[in-house]
Formats: sequence, structure tokens, C-alpha cells
Amino acid sequence: MSEAVLAANDGKNLVMEVEGRRYARYAVKTHVITDKDDIVEVCQRYAGPLLQDNDTLFISEKIVACTQKRAIPMKDIHPRKLAVFLSKHVQKTPVGIGLGIPETMEMALQECGTLRILFAAFVSVIGKIFGKHGWFYHVAGEKARAIDGPCDYTLPPYNEYVVLGPTDPDEVALRVSKALGHPVTVVDANDLGVNILGVSDPSMSRERLAAIIKDNPLDQKSQQTPLGIIRPEN
Repeated sequence: MSEAVLAANDGKNLVMEVEGRRYARYAVKTHVITDKDDIVEVCQRYAGPLLQDNDTLFISEKIVACTQKRAIPMKDIHPRKLAVFLSKHVQKTPVGIGLGIPETMEMALQECGTLRILFAAFVSVIGKIFGKHGWFYHVAGEKARAIDGPCDYTLPPYNEYVVLGPTDPDEVALRVSKALGHPVTVVDANDLGVNILGVSDPSMSRERLAAIIKDNPLDQKSQQTPLGIIRPEN
């Protein structure tokens, strides 16, 4: 494949400037990833032929989780009354359900522990009194933040699933990196922000990576581009 096939997603800028350097962020389209896929093979097949010297591959945490069988059908989740109650008090955003439905809140209770979620909810109430937001996820942690529920634009079949955060994203990034010979990062990105969940080398700057993709160049809708390539331009 040639560089001509590489492009940014519609509506996204190709280049981001960070600390005086310019970085192109190319979106890489794949088939719909399921638990039948191996994440290393997916990256080799779709990104491998496109990578050049000094490139970094970034992977959506959602497809990593799907390959790890961490996509749970909604019909198999049975929320307890506490999950129903807590979900009603989650602030809704235009970019995703988060924990705002009983099924995603139930999985947060299971993933993070009931006491931690209750404490996070209490801290969130205190924060709102002082006009502060985001305290819930700060306390609940990355496992809670990474839980995705179905939205109107969610690609089938995941419009009927809750997808949890990936297991051991650093190890996943390392395995993919060894196969491709390039740095790799696993990211949780949406239009509200970016979290770097895993890196193939501890020396990689998570802050710089987050700044480079802070506008979520993979997007969240039907683009089917869960992989991206960061390429320095200068």
C-alpha cells in the first residue's frame, strides 16, 4: 500500500502541532473487529504495510477489549437496583452514554467494586456543590471511564453491547510493537478527552501522545477506523 491511501477522517484535521512539532494523524480502516480476531494480526494486516520509520501506531481501546471478549451483550446484564438508581444521576454528554444507563453502571459496580463506585458518587456530589465536574471518574478510575455503552451511532453489533476497558493494555501495546517494529499505544479517546491506557515502551510520553490526538482523530461513529498512525512531519 502507498501513502496515497492514508488520510484523516472527515471533519478531522490531518495535522496537529505539539511543542513546536507537526504530526500527521492518519486513520486506518478495518473490518468490524470481534472476539474472533487477534489484535496483533489485525494491526499487522491493516497498519503494517502503511507504517514508515518514526511512525507510532495508536489503537482504540474498544477493539482491544472486543478481541479480549470484554464486549458483553446487553441482554446478559441484569442491573441491580443500586445501578438503576446511580445511573439516573450521571451527567449526560453528547458524545456517549458512559455510565448513564443501568447496564453500564452495573458493569462499573462489578469492575470497580461497589464501595469504590459509591465513594466516587459521594465525591461527585461534593464536587458539583462547588461547581466542579469529573470527580466521579477521578475516584472511580480508568476501568469505569473506559466502559462504553451503545449509542445511536454505535457500529453494529455493538449497538447491543456494553464494552469494558481492555485488560493489560501495556502488554497488548508491547506485543503489537514487537510484531510491527514500531512504538504502539492503546488509547481511550472521545470528543471530551483522551486517556493513554497503554504504551509499548515506558519512555513514551503519555502527555505528548494525548496532546497529539486530543481532538480524537479516530472519531466515534461509523468510520470503522479503530487504528491510527502518528507520523512526525518535522
